[in-house]
Amino acid sequence: MSDRTAPYSPYLSPPPPTGPQEPSGWRGGAAARACAPDPLAVAAGFGRWWLDPLSRHVVLSREAAAFLGEQPGWHPSLDDCLSFVLPDDLAALTAALAAAGRRPGDCPDCEFRVASPDEGLRWLRLSVLAPRQHGAGPMLAAILTDITAQRHAAMREQFSFETTKLLIGTHTLAEAVGKVIELVCNDLGWDCGMYWAMQTAPDGAARLACAYAWNGPALPDAITTRDGAGAVAIPAGQGLVGGVWSSGRARWVEDIAHDPDFLFPQYARRAGIHSGYAFPVAYDSADGGAHRPGVLVFFSCLARQRTAQLPSLSAAIGGLIAQTAQRIGQQERIRQLAQVDTLSGLANRRHFHDLLDNACEGAAARGAALGMLYIDLDRFKPINDALGHEVGDAVLRQFALRLAALTPPDGQAGRVGGDEFALFLPAASPERLRQMAELVLAAARTSFIVGGRELAISASVGISVFPDNGSAGADLLRHADSAMYRVKRAGRNGASFFSQGGAAIQAASQSALVQQLTVEAELLHALAGDQLFMQYQPVFHTRERSVRAVEALIRWRRPNGDIVPPDVFIPIAEQSHLIIDIGRWVVRRACRDLSTMQAAGLAGVQLNVNMAALEFLNDKLPEELAAITAAAGVEPRQLCLELTEGMMMSHAEQVVPVMRALRQRGFKISVDDFGMGYSSLSRLKDLPISSLKIDRSFVAGLPAGQHDRAIVQTIVDIGRNMGLEVIAEGVETEAQLQHLRELGCTLVQGYLTGRPMGLDELIARHGHGRAA
Repeated sequence: MSDRTAPYSPYLSPPPPTGPQEPSGWRGGAAARACAPDPLAVAAGFGRWWLDPLSRHVVLSREAAAFLGEQPGWHPSLDDCLSFVLPDDLAALTAALAAAGRRPGDCPDCEFRVASPDEGLRWLRLSVLAPRQHGAGPMLAAILTDITAQRHAAMREQFSFETTKLLIGTHTLAEAVGKVIELVCNDLGWDCGMYWAMQTAPDGAARLACAYAWNGPALPDAITTRDGAGAVAIPAGQGLVGGVWSSGRARWVEDIAHDPDFLFPQYARRAGIHSGYAFPVAYDSADGGAHRPGVLVFFSCLARQRTAQLPSLSAAIGGLIAQTAQRIGQQERIRQLAQVDTLSGLANRRHFHDLLDNACEGAAARGAALGMLYIDLDRFKPINDALGHEVGDAVLRQFALRLAALTPPDGQAGRVGGDEFALFLPAASPERLRQMAELVLAAARTSFIVGGRELAISASVGISVFPDNGSAGADLLRHADSAMYRVKRAGRNGASFFSQGGAAIQAASQSALVQQLTVEAELLHALAGDQLFMQYQPVFHTRERSVRAVEALIRWRRPNGDIVPPDVFIPIAEQSHLIIDIGRWVVRRACRDLSTMQAAGLAGVQLNVNMAALEFLNDKLPEELAAITAAAGVEPRQLCLELTEGMMMSHAEQVVPVMRALRQRGFKISVDDFGMGYSSLSRLKDLPISSLKIDRSFVAGLPAGQHDRAIVQTIVDIGRNMGLEVIAEGVETEAQLQHLRELGCTLVQGYLTGRPMGLDELIARHGHGRAA
């Protein structure tokens, strides 16, 4: 009887080949029979597998081949029929087969995963049967079973449990969504997820904005602002996200990079994303109303998987998140009622006391100080009596907004009485408390406009300090209240520290004032003598490997040899207006040194000089600088004046005309510490500037910081598109330098490329055309 017609058992090895070195039998009858359909195997959901331990030849039945994504019949080796087994499972599978060859009949079942293009991800179980002797040796037979359905059922049960557990413990919707997205990606094999939250635009239209995005290690980064996700508000019904929200139905996207409804194709192409699945976050409330707070979208670098579990879980996930949003909203409303003063929006009296007690306990544990300001509005009762409580309430609301804006992130403000407010600051020095009190007084003195009527009041502020004036919150409030009434008795509109222990506070304040006066006097002598000197830090062009510019930095050496740090004497000089005289000294000395640099071979170098804010308020500045450069034999185009963006924006009416006059004379102007102020792009485009300096705080986060990378890339792009040079300051590592090069920033400054140095050292290192 031939191999083609010989009967065989599905649980035994096929008839032996003609010889151990000649696989024609495998290729012939046995392989042909393996390719034939087997109704029993199809009905029972298994496939057959035969392995010759000597030759390592394999025969797969039609059903087993379908499970593995391979061709049925003969295969020359295991590697030839395991190409779709996941790498993480391949080693365990081959080890199990090797063990079966060594210990026939004593091999436990082996479960593994297969990811084929047609069937997606599947779970299989290999069960090795007792070996049978055929020809030259034993033949291993195995049963291959598809256990994907069982695995998915267990995964669904476990995933639902994990999701519920996560959501129960969350206190914000962002936290809940972030945890669920990460869980879906990690447990169900997706590479990236986003949550688009429904918001109401100023015009009343419904729009969706990206509230959270998470990506796994397979993707270079999540969708960022450079892809437009952070700035896009998608109208309901538009694109993939808007369409899913409007219809309330989930949707697969097969080829996401080319799908016209996906708004970020550049991200899909960059990240290698192929497919996506979007579904609404929705629930029905008890009153029968339908609610859809947002849309979840998940992306995969693989093609759409027919057996993906997310579609079967999406309704439950969306419903759980939506119900969590409802619960969190209800909890927030309860918290508002219990903790927030409804008139002012600040912490109410009871909640403020609780927060203050907790802050005192924390300060005691750390051995730190804590400051308390008790604020009472002066002449408020006449407003209530003459104009009514509605006007009085409006004044209270406006003052509360001003007080909230003044409160730093580590502080807490509250309304503790009719026209009484309180504010505490952890780790507050006497000087910080005094400064905060002055800000509060200024906020109260600023006119209040109610119903077209201008109203004027003031405030009295009492200050107490933990632990000097009390070990509990009630003590601090009582003593600060006592100090506030002392201000009232002295005529109002002022601030005072609590007297007990106040002597030490006042002494510290007086000591700081004495130090300031001493430094001012010494600075006058330093200007008149020979105590100030210059150092220069190179600005390098990374491609040309040359010094493009040097930043002039002033230093102060006392007669005893002590170096006074610039961050000590510069603020004092600015407060006393000595900064004007120091600035002129710096420009004259630096221009004189620039002439020396040019003679020493640094002919094309640019001189960058930091300018104080007060100097740009002088409309004679262009004329004075022109005279200084002419006297030194320096061209104005070789001098670049650095000014912070905060000064440009806060005094734009006075500063910008001076800047334009300087530019007309040929001077360059750079925005120093760009990104740390509050300039807007609409104002930036109108400034007469020539360059931007990226603040060192952003450079310090490179290359690891995702947000820092995005900010630096944005600044570089702004500079390139506006025709401005961009300098990165604070470059200290090779990794930072290399990343800046990749981002297109070619001008760098920092300790890596050169520390501040004297004129002689600068010339010795870089003069006469030396390369960087």
